[in-house]
Amino acid sequence: MAACARLCGVGQSRRCRRRQRKNQRDPDTDPELDLDEEEERIVGTMQTEGSARCTADTAASSGPGKAAISIPGAVTAAGTSVNGLGFEPPNTTKPTRNTLVDLPPEVLVEIFSSLPGTALPNLALVCKKFRQILNTETIWRRRCMAEFGMCEDLRKMEVVGLYSKDLYVKRINPRVKSGRFMKLLPDYEHMDYRDVYTHLLHPNRHILGLWQPDIGPYGGLLNVVVDGFFIIGWMFLPPHDPRVDDVMRRRPLFRIHMWEKSKATVECMYGHKGPHKGDIQIVKKDEFSTKCNQTDHHRMPGGRQEEFRTWLEEEWGRTLEDIFNEHMQELILMKFIYTSQYDNCLTYRRIYLPPYLPGDLLRPGLFKGTYGSHGLEIVMLSFHGRRAKGTKLTGDPNVPAGQLTLEIDLSRPIQLPEIEKQSSMEELSRLVLEVHEQVQRERNPAQSGSTEPGAEGQEGGGREENQNRLGAAPATPTATEGAEASASPLPAPQPFVLPLGVMARNEVYPRTCKICFYGTGLIAGHGFTSPEQTPGIFILFDDNRFGFIWLELKSFSLYSRITDTLQYAEAPTLEAFEEMLKSMQSWTS
Repeated sequence: MAACARLCGVGQSRRCRRRQRKNQRDPDTDPELDLDEEEERIVGTMQTEGSARCTADTAASSGPGKAAISIPGAVTAAGTSVNGLGFEPPNTTKPTRNTLVDLPPEVLVEIFSSLPGTALPNLALVCKKFRQILNTETIWRRRCMAEFGMCEDLRKMEVVGLYSKDLYVKRINPRVKSGRFMKLLPDYEHMDYRDVYTHLLHPNRHILGLWQPDIGPYGGLLNVVVDGFFIIGWMFLPPHDPRVDDVMRRRPLFRIHMWEKSKATVECMYGHKGPHKGDIQIVKKDEFSTKCNQTDHHRMPGGRQEEFRTWLEEEWGRTLEDIFNEHMQELILMKFIYTSQYDNCLTYRRIYLPPYLPGDLLRPGLFKGTYGSHGLEIVMLSFHGRRAKGTKLTGDPNVPAGQLTLEIDLSRPIQLPEIEKQSSMEELSRLVLEVHEQVQRERNPAQSGSTEPGAEGQEGGGREENQNRLGAAPATPTATEGAEASASPLPAPQPFVLPLGVMARNEVYPRTCKICFYGTGLIAGHGFTSPEQTPGIFILFDDNRFGFIWLELKSFSLYSRITDTLQYAEAPTLEAFEEMLKSMQSWTS
């Protein structure tokens, strides 16, 4: 009992009581004194072993090269107890481990906002806390902005007033003067960004981008974009002939929007009676089709004659009486009959903007150009090593959309004569035909023992040349290679004037040019019969304009860059763009 009392720290010290009894008793006749000494020895041994264990554990936790931690009350060489009780207490403190669930909600909102929207539904299944945080509007608003470029604010639009005539005119059709516009717009009061992302943006993400409609030889240019709470398909139309420097015109063909909280609605925008029921079907990868379910909305009270006059005013900016050329009248009437029969039931195929690579003569892109009686057409200019190609996005019955209208040899520059001699068509023809004959000799092995490197097959070798421009080891250059010509600084601008006898739809053209190259242009009969590449000269005026003189036709085409911002139109890879160009030619050939 005495030993237990000393271990528990109660009562007097055993040494003090032992000394008192020793003084009072005889050690020879009292056996209790021997028992007390044995207990004192046992307690001393237990204290010494506890001190050794504490010192060893402390040294092990401090690691090699670290000093042992000094614990107050630990047993020392003198025999002091660890905590005054004579033994080491157990370590009951557990290490703290922070997890993702333990983070503050505002931090989780920032983390979840940076994740793709497709991963958020699975994240909501982790726990109740995640599910509640994912209901935050901030997360879905950021995903709508980051993935689809949505910039309008739901709450802001409610404050401004969604049911305003200005918003109706912006979203629907400026030509509709109806007082019932409030019935044509949905109710957004109980709609949030999660509904917009889940039921509108993400399911229709595959139709966003740049497309070419299948309208026979005429083609077109469609850009499907996110515009506020709408996904709208805008058809881009060239300006009225011959104003090539004017901005492009836009016409909405269809729209998709949230009519109900969990349902997206497709509406056809074609015609003059406002939006009506439509449908969109994804045929296959990079191809979809539209269908109008109420084609009676496309009809006008005055019949086909009124529809033709309205179309002619929109398409050409004039009346039929203003067009005196009979051939041009026939072409216009033919286009109206052909295009109006589709009633906005069209198939679209995806196209890309040409990629820009270092060393290009100018930035590639889309240009609008003059094509005689056919009016203005849209051409895509792209660079392929030592060649530049102009591909039609809109066409005509002679050379349809998708065909290669221009091909420029950047390795064969042409030096224009003095300004006094430029007005002579004979002098210009002599310069171009000399280069043309040389090209023909180099391409014909029967007349020449060797061919120009890379000249065999205008379509072949393009990808290899592009790989060279991307950093692979190029072939040994020659003195006239276009790569050197485009990489070196362009010469100072020189005066330019069209030769006498050359027809031009637009008399207003630049009077100075930077450089000229030999090239060929594609001409054909009606119905794309007897196509032929004829020689011509490519004239670079500035970074946004170029021209082409067709020697055989004695005609001049002026091209001006399209400056409109086209969304979701970049090619994922260079190979994808090359494959798209080949497919475009097969669509109409």
